[in-house]
Amino acid sequence: MHEMTWFSLASTVTAALAIAVGAMVPALAMGRAIVKALESLARQPEAEKSITRTLFIGLAMIESLAIYVLVIVLIILFRNPLIGYLVGK
Repeated sequence: MHEMTWFSLASTVTAALAIAVGAMVPALAMGRAIVKALESLARQPEAEKSITRTLFIGLAMIESLAIYVLVIVLIILFRNPLIGYLVGK
C-alpha cells in the first residue's frame, strides 16, 4: 500500500478510537453525577435549588470535554498538516 493510504488509515482509526473514548468517558461521568445528585436530593429535598444548579454546571463542564474531543478528531481527519508533506513526497 502507498504511504498516503497507510497514513489516512491510521488517522481514521485514531479518530474513531478518540471519539469512542471521548464520548464514552463523559457519558459515564454524567451518569455518575446524575446518580449522586438524585441521591443527595432524596436525602436533602430542601437543598434542591443548590444541588440542581451545581449539577447543571458540572454537566456543562463534562459535556465540554466531549466537544473538545470532537474538535480534535475533526482536526485529525480534515486539517492534518502531515498529509501535505506525504503528498509532496
